[in-house]
Amino acid sequence: MVLEYLILIINYVIMFILVMITVAFMTLLEQKVVGSMQIRVGPNKTGIWGVLQPFADAVKLFLKENLNLQMSNMMMYFVTPSLSLMFSLSLWIVYPFSQGGIDFFLGVLFFMCLSSMGVYPIMLMGWSSNCKYSMMGCMRAMAQMISYEVSLMMIILSLIYIKSSFNFSELMNWSLLLLPLVIFLPLGLIWMASSLAETNRTPYDFSESGSELVSGFNTEYSGGGFTLIFLAEYSSILFMSMLFVLFFLSYKTISLFSFIMTMMIAFLFIWVRSTMPRFRYDKLMGLAWKIFLPVSLFLFLYYLSYN
Repeated sequence: MVLEYLILIINYVIMFILVMITVAFMTLLEQKVVGSMQIRVGPNKTGIWGVLQPFADAVKLFLKENLNLQMSNMMMYFVTPSLSLMFSLSLWIVYPFSQGGIDFFLGVLFFMCLSSMGVYPIMLMGWSSNCKYSMMGCMRAMAQMISYEVSLMMIILSLIYIKSSFNFSELMNWSLLLLPLVIFLPLGLIWMASSLAETNRTPYDFSESGSELVSGFNTEYSGGGFTLIFLAEYSSILFMSMLFVLFFLSYKTISLFSFIMTMMIAFLFIWVRSTMPRFRYDKLMGLAWKIFLPVSLFLFLYYLSYN
């Protein structure tokens, strides 16, 4: 029994370390891709082809001085970035290991609850900074994340009903490769767009829009606090990419194909950032409540009646 718990802990520690390393190199991928799409070189000085650039950026960010704000709630101000990263990494607990991991019978419910909790650190970061830009950014992020979570949950309900299980291992157990993407193509497209909004990425980056809010809810953060917020955002991008693969591109078990497809979906996040302009805010909310929610609800009722 003790050995099993020890193996369990070691597996998850290794997974968290690998997620952090992947996040580091995803920043390098983003810099290279955005540089290529804008006909720029991108980072190429630190190491061969700029491979060591993520580690140089990490050292630079952690060595920068933290801001000590006089008119803010200092405890909340310093704690919430760590809380945001903790929630983002905790989502990876539901990752369906073939062996050596926790077999969540209600893993989907765990994901729903924990992803909904991700709103609170953003709210507390904006409030504790005592800055009008941060407050405006956190209010935008809260409204945006809550609105698009509704569509995400309707999509998951459709998959749950078809598979009759709340277990991620069962949801990815399809007879043919790419079969779920063919059956659930409209849901897959809505999931992809909603994932962009859920992770506050372009064209839905209203919580961080530099032209309006300086930097949004993280305006008053620098050094280690900003780094933790940055890591939480990219960890969430990787997790949402992994979920897309698990729901719509999976086949029986996790394989090398799954990892390659996860990175390709993460590449789409970067591609969208490089090519699409920011939405207008009323268009963003209208898309969530007037298009995505009715369509996902209609499709859920269709699958319900069809089955």
